[in-house]
Amino acid sequence: MFLFGKKLELPGPSDALPGRTEPMPIQGRHLVLGTEMRPPFPAGQRQVMFGMGCFWGAEQRCWELPGVHTTAVGYAGGLTPNPTYEEVCSGLTGHAEVVLLVFDPQQLPFSACLDTFWNQHDPTAGMRQGVDIGTQYRSVIYTDGEDYLHMAQDSRAEQQRRLEARGGGQITTEIRMAPPFYYAEDYHQQYIARRT
Repeated sequence: MFLFGKKLELPGPSDALPGRTEPMPIQGRHLVLGTEMRPPFPAGQRQVMFGMGCFWGAEQRCWELPGVHTTAVGYAGGLTPNPTYEEVCSGLTGHAEVVLLVFDPQQLPFSACLDTFWNQHDPTAGMRQGVDIGTQYRSVIYTDGEDYLHMAQDSRAEQQRRLEARGGGQITTEIRMAPPFYYAEDYHQQYIARRT
């Protein structure tokens, strides 16, 4: 199904673009936090990937949280290895635009990360956020452990109860263990900071 030329269904393995073996080259240091955006990360840090529509504004909301070590934007949840932005926008990779959030759980509880996630986008919108339409804009949570997976699922159920009490729609957020994360092009990293 297409809406204004945008693909709204995820591709199957035979339809997905082939991608490439080489990862996207990026500068490496976070423009705001000054930390490394690639692993290895300090001991004790946890990771989650959030898809909340366009990753530019979503990343800023994440790096502003206290206890965040680093953030990076990229692509996850699809089939194409090391895709380009243009490939993701084609709808033929299956990837969502995501923010990788690396944080110290002693300073930033995962529940606070989830609160930010639920409050910063419409989790009922399906394959879109606002005027952005396409499979890459879907709502996702990809966790680094079973404990966070269950917390995210419980959080989704609680959010659904709240929505239903207000007459809201059905949450479409995909929640699962983290698939591979592919870094987006350097010009997307900390995009809001680059513009100021």
